[in-house]
Amino acid sequence: MRKFDQYKRLIVFIAAFVILLMHSVVFWFFWHGYYNNVIWQPFFRRGSWVMVALYAMLIFVFTKIYGGFRVGYYKSSEVLISQILGLLFVNGITYLQISLLALGFVKAVPLLIMSAIDVVIIIIWTFISNAIYKRLFPPRKMILLYGDRAPDTLIEKMSTRKDKYQICAAMNVNKGYDAIIKVIHDFDAVIVWDIPSSLRNPIVKYCFGHSIRTYIMPKLSDIIIMRASDINLFDTPLLLSRNIGLTFDQKIMKRAMDLVLSILLLILTSPFMLVVSLLIKLYDGGPVFYKQERYTIDGKTFMMYKFRSMIVDAEKDGVARLAEEHDDRITPIGRFLRSIRMDELPQLFNIIAGDMSMVGPRPERPEIAEEYLAEMPEFEYRLKMKAGLTGYAQVYGNYSTTPYDKLKLDICYIESYSIWLDIKLILLTAKIIFQRESTKGIMEGQITAKQINDSIGELTSAIDIDLEEDKK
Repeated sequence: MRKFDQYKRLIVFIAAFVILLMHSVVFWFFWHGYYNNVIWQPFFRRGSWVMVALYAMLIFVFTKIYGGFRVGYYKSSEVLISQILGLLFVNGITYLQISLLALGFVKAVPLLIMSAIDVVIIIIWTFISNAIYKRLFPPRKMILLYGDRAPDTLIEKMSTRKDKYQICAAMNVNKGYDAIIKVIHDFDAVIVWDIPSSLRNPIVKYCFGHSIRTYIMPKLSDIIIMRASDINLFDTPLLLSRNIGLTFDQKIMKRAMDLVLSILLLILTSPFMLVVSLLIKLYDGGPVFYKQERYTIDGKTFMMYKFRSMIVDAEKDGVARLAEEHDDRITPIGRFLRSIRMDELPQLFNIIAGDMSMVGPRPERPEIAEEYLAEMPEFEYRLKMKAGLTGYAQVYGNYSTTPYDKLKLDICYIESYSIWLDIKLILLTAKIIFQRESTKGIMEGQITAKQINDSIGELTSAIDIDLEEDKK
């Protein structure tokens, strides 16, 4: 363990406490300086303390949902966005709360000034807390162990966080257990990539026994096992995986939430949808909506609706392809809609019709799904749940996440479903709108699962880094 690792949770807790305290102090001044005097019956000391405590609690809950306290774990920009989003939600709720106490809408200017001060505090806090974190916890020196599957995607992803991870060497497990054990003590952590269980398990056990930090890429079977329930009826531990999808009561609750939220969102966004419809029509005279056959629960097909974001006849050659990062088929209006994911709004009609849910695995096109199934027979597991407007893979992945990784994320959602998880994912969807990497297209030339996997294999023809040469 590195020098300050044992204090990491304490340091993050102190950072979270400081920002909460500063938000509470700012609210206290504005509450006492303006709002307590305009409500119907002004509060005395205890009432004011309750208001501040409630405000602090709401800030804590929303900031935690968005990950705003995860200093060092997220990028500085992501922590900043998370903090600001949490603040805006809470200040909006607080305005409505004060208006109820005043028996009418109060002036919003003081709250807007308070929000501006809070944003400045957040920027300063994010910069200072991340600087301290980087100083105390420099990037870990890591060795990556892999098998037949090239780890290019993982290396590429982790290289975007050089402030946290530093892959110093990669070693193929075919070199043998003894050779691996001989070198892993020279690193701060070990990454165990997609390797056979017979080779992986001895390494994982060794790292556990010698307290070596280990990052493991789970297989689909691992994800299913991780979400299993403990059974302690016997003197031998058992894990139960029911594998039945949603129960009857869960289906009722999920459908009720789908109807309430989709109708409410449809009413709130109807003016925006009307303007977008006019802009699309005026741009090239083509249809406003784009409909396409997609898969949903149990392999059923339905016609999914979107705002048309591409030129008319974008796939006139008959080839189904995913949008590329710099796709010239996308119109200027379509590019804007995709950047904020508002091209998906017409799917609210699909949700009301019962073909989709607010949250679930994204519906895939039959022809592309067939390509995925040829490469990954497990892709069919996603059909245990109704397709969703947003989902686990959309919140924690991005548009260019590989199909295999998206499948894992979708299975994580299916196996750990709860109504509270749905609410959390819906709130987090607002956050990813501001993250460019979540909406950018795939790399140029990638079309289906097979082509994506082939291109990954071609990224590096010789990933195996010889440790002896590295030491030279």
